Amino acid sequence: MEKTVPLSDKEVFDITGLNYLLKNFIPDVKPIQSITRFPGGYSNLTYSIQTDNQQFVMRMAPPGANIKSAHDMEREYKVLQLLKPHFSQVPQTVIYSTDTSITGASFYIMEQLDGTILRAHNAPKMKLTPTQFEYCAKQLIETLVQLHAIDINASGLIDLGKPEGYVNRQVAGWIKRYYAAETDTIESMNAVAAWLTKYQPKAQAATLLHNDFKYDNIVFSKDLTKVIGVLDWEMATVGDPLMDLGAMLAYWFEANEEPIFKQYNCTWLPGNLTRNEIVSMYTSLTNRDVSDIYFYYTFGLFKNAVIAQQIYHRHKQGFSTDERFGALLPMIQLLGSKALKATRQY
Repeated sequence: MEKTVPLSDKEVFDITGLNYLLKNFIPDVKPIQSITRFPGGYSNLTYSIQTDNQQFVMRMAPPGANIKSAHDMEREYKVLQLLKPHFSQVPQTVIYSTDTSITGASFYIMEQLDGTILRAHNAPKMKLTPTQFEYCAKQLIETLVQLHAIDINASGLIDLGKPEGYVNRQVAGWIKRYYAAETDTIESMNAVAAWLTKYQPKAQAATLLHNDFKYDNIVFSKDLTKVIGVLDWEMATVGDPLMDLGAMLAYWFEANEEPIFKQYNCTWLPGNLTRNEIVSMYTSLTNRDVSDIYFYYTFGLFKNAVIAQQIYHRHKQGFSTDERFGALLPMIQLLGSKALKATRQY
């Protein structure tokens, strides 16, 4: 699916223990031949496990992670189990383990999907036509609509959270996270935090929320004709569906915006819909009231800035030597400025 990199000297796993776990759940599985890491992403760690006859993906929290909801592997495993009977485009889970002697942290293992993820580093090289990208963008929106149409009560997904007061809790929670990880004074972030506290719309009827829905977490078939997988359910819950749409819009940068964003996404390439076109399509497919969409978009930008701030904070504390993490401050400042600008359009 994607290129992986060898494990570092600090990534020492008990292969015998992993073999034993896999054999208990999949009797015909062959011994592990190799474990490599997917280099993409800024949050939880993802590994490829290769055996002679099967391929798996292992997920675990990074060193120094102290944000439980974003790094709870047991919860993410539960989401996939609850979701699979109602939404086929998620990987089949294999096992969840709390045995930290094997990898150094709790982890879970799932099947590996064989497809294509459109990312900033590969999509421009694929030479997709505008027609192909338009089709992919529409597939993305239709998939989000499918997720928001799942019956959260019948599926048991309602147990993932408390929909009442969701927006208020999210705003308060992410503001708290920001100041807990603050390293530099950023006036735009302070102003947006105050604005989000003051202006909160009436919530929509609750649905399942992915909370990180974007191209990077979508697996298309190799010919890009359909979505075969939605990944990274670490922040999934139930609540106002426009929080999901706002988060997606906050990742969706267009061709005429700041060039720096082109290194983080592929939504600026020809054929992709504009943010306004996304909102229009989502509205036509759901009939939901999106008159307050700028609030959700602003919150999405603020949340992205907070996530970057948390990662930057961990780097400053010495938990990571990844150069990407140490270079995030200008991005946090820029996201804060864009969020402040969005408040003026509300």
